[in-house]
Amino acid sequence: MGLQETLLADLKTAMLARDELKTRVLRSIKAALLEKEVSIRSGGEANLTEDMVMDVLIKATKQRKDSLSQFEAAGREDLASIEREELEIIGSYLPKTLSEEELALEVKQAIESLGATSPAEMGKVMAYLTPKLKGRADGALISQMVRSQLQK
Repeated sequence: MGLQETLLADLKTAMLARDELKTRVLRSIKAALLEKEVSIRSGGEANLTEDMVMDVLIKATKQRKDSLSQFEAAGREDLASIEREELEIIGSYLPKTLSEEELALEVKQAIESLGATSPAEMGKVMAYLTPKLKGRADGALISQMVRSQLQK
């Protein structure tokens, strides 16, 4: 069963269990998936790929992290706790995130395999790593590590 089917099955289960939080989160994901489907149909494709579903989940995660930081800055712990719970639910569908050590090792291996030696080659390294680490590491963190390793 693909990721999209898993999400929809879990939505049905959450609705039957009357789990309001999970139902709300999965409904928002379902709406985002439907929106993505409509946009790709106009482009000629028929169905969402696993990568597209992953993109929707990553985007939802980023949106909630942004909201969380804004709520924390405004001292709205009640709203911040809701965002944390929603992030936890969405995170359960994403691949396990890499630790900083694991990410540093991936970056080092990529730099060695591509033969990159200067910060000018950062784009080449990022183009290699971004699809490989999709959903497993934040793009800003990858970029920061690549930059620091290429400046050594």
